[in-house]
Amino acid sequence: MSTDDTTPAPSAKLPCAPTNGGLAGTEDAQSRHAALLARIAQAALAAGRDPSTVQLLAVSKTFGPDAILALAACGQRDFGENYLQEALPKMAACAAHASWPMQWHFIGPIQSNKTRPIAEHFDWVHSVERERVAARLNEQRPAELPPLHVCIQVDVSGEATKSGCDPLEALALARAISAMPRLRLRGLMAIPAPSADPVVQRAQFARVKAVYETIRSEGIDLDTLSMGMSGDLEEAIGQGATIVRVGTALFGSRPSRTT
Repeated sequence: MSTDDTTPAPSAKLPCAPTNGGLAGTEDAQSRHAALLARIAQAALAAGRDPSTVQLLAVSKTFGPDAILALAACGQRDFGENYLQEALPKMAACAAHASWPMQWHFIGPIQSNKTRPIAEHFDWVHSVERERVAARLNEQRPAELPPLHVCIQVDVSGEATKSGCDPLEALALARAISAMPRLRLRGLMAIPAPSADPVVQRAQFARVKAVYETIRSEGIDLDTLSMGMSGDLEEAIGQGATIVRVGTALFGSRPSRTT
């Protein structure tokens, strides 16, 4: 289930196949997906980067299996979910109907009593912020599965309501996770405070990149910066993002959660 060799580059496209509903139809899924891939590629080129170094993670929370499968039929393979109870039945439904391998990323806050199903069902976890949670994921990752890819979530905005470890604590957490055999530390994730100002956006993403480089300078191998969403992905890519997490630009406005 590793994405190291099997995940298509963001520019990869496959022909869309019909699905039963979802989005505003398969044609709409295809047009949204193609437009977003072009936007990512343009941002990468503007930053002097190869577009294939930026991966698109489709944030599918609150959307059903049909919407997900419509995007999978267009070549999208990686999907992010925030809510475990919502995600597990969708993942099972997609597995029953998909003709393609799909990668599932958990990107929401992690409660200690939810670590086992996360460790058992997901390929990536982007939101590890405490050693205790990492240890539980490590202990509960099934032996028959490859190590769970994880990112440390850092809070570079200092918001009391935001998840994430203090940037000054990230190195110690990285060292601890690196010693856990059932986890593979990949990098950092961040959700900076919202801002419409590109200067502010760049500064916040630059702080994430600085923490990333500090950890790498200590000999810990990282390759992933998960940052940037629909409204700020250009600035994130300019500061080195390797995964951008996009929901609205792909799926449109989110329906209200019913659970």
